[in-house]
Amino acid sequence: MLDIIVSQGRIGDRTARTIEGAALTAQALERRYGKTAGSVGLVAPPANDDWRDSLLQGRETLVGLGRAIAASIEGGHLPVIVANTCSASLASLPVVARNHPDAVVLWIDAHGDFNTPETTGTGYLGGMVLAAACGFWNSGHGAGLRPEQVILVGARDIDPAEGELLKEAGVQIIPPAEATPDTVVRAINGAQVWIHVDWDALEPGFVPAEYNVPRGMLPSQLREIFEAIPSAQLLGVEVAEFHPPCDDGKNQATLSIILDILAPLLEESPD
Repeated sequence: MLDIIVSQGRIGDRTARTIEGAALTAQALERRYGKTAGSVGLVAPPANDDWRDSLLQGRETLVGLGRAIAASIEGGHLPVIVANTCSASLASLPVVARNHPDAVVLWIDAHGDFNTPETTGTGYLGGMVLAAACGFWNSGHGAGLRPEQVILVGARDIDPAEGELLKEAGVQIIPPAEATPDTVVRAINGAQVWIHVDWDALEPGFVPAEYNVPRGMLPSQLREIFEAIPSAQLLGVEVAEFHPPCDDGKNQATLSIILDILAPLLEESPD
């Protein structure tokens, strides 16, 4: 059974559009799959603040997300997390690590998200998520993920210090040009898998994101990877960072792309 969980509380958002993007995506999933999404958090204005302030403000939302995800996993369901920012994974990844300690995390993102308080140049909380989940700094929301369990797909904008930390930690990186179904399935190696998608992993022009990076993956490329992952191995899916324009027509076209990409994962799941 699918459990759609949508984050509506600010977790480091630097634009109001990402919260709306999560809401629009959740509504599209509700219509497609006939499910009612559970909403977590209260909408708050964006701010260009430091990660410490973002973390403090987002605490209630993160705690709520963690509880909802744990209930879904422990209930034997398939959680589908629709998040405003990647910071929501501060809640999800420790829950995955606790319940499935040998699972692989397929982190599909243009960025490494492996900065720490010592390496971040922007202070953006979303750029520090994987490092926190792997225990390289304490977010207050848990850790438990081993770096060798992380497969970073589509990354092409990695800070120098972050890159050194990724290398030292042993995180596997598959750049866009090498991200084929065979490559990804071999990297997963039969393990159960939790999938995270930041829409900036795609080539700009398909799904608007706040931090667009050129030379990304194509929607068809990502869908083919998802088609190759056996449904029995899938533990959950989370998507984040859709930055919708103020144009309903364009948003509907974008949502069609999103639903098409995710269909192989969600339509194989039992009701």
